[in-house]
Amino acid sequence: MAIRIKRVYEPPDPDDGERYFVERLWPRGLRRADLQLTAWLRDVAPSHELRRWEGHDLTTWPAFRARYVEELQSNPAAWEPLLRSAQRGTITLLYSARETERNSAAVLRTFLEEQLSQRQRRNEERSAPSSLPQREARIEDQRASR
Repeated sequence: MAIRIKRVYEPPDPDDGERYFVERLWPRGLRRADLQLTAWLRDVAPSHELRRWEGHDLTTWPAFRARYVEELQSNPAAWEPLLRSAQRGTITLLYSARETERNSAAVLRTFLEEQLSQRQRRNEERSAPSSLPQREARIEDQRASR
């Protein structure tokens, strides 16, 4: 299970797994058939307002990242399909920005990886046999760490 990111202009690779285009605007000069997409998920991309505000200005990167994560947190229906796909196997998030490290797909990948990690921890906690003394000890540990 891996989440990759890739510029939409790079050729498809068999290791890409399911391929999702995660931008609001379609990239210039590309035909949909050439991308071998699983889906185009416009709603998981940053809002038009946030995208315009950011304007590809790298000085706004930390604030953009924080605002985009807030948008994602308020719209789980947009990213849940990606999370379910990532639980099944490798997915590739396709983006069109020239910047390869500071782009919305990179933020989305980090967000999804955190969501997967949280779900995995919750599932492990649910499936682990828990006796009452162990549970009470965890509660005490949590109180002590505050």
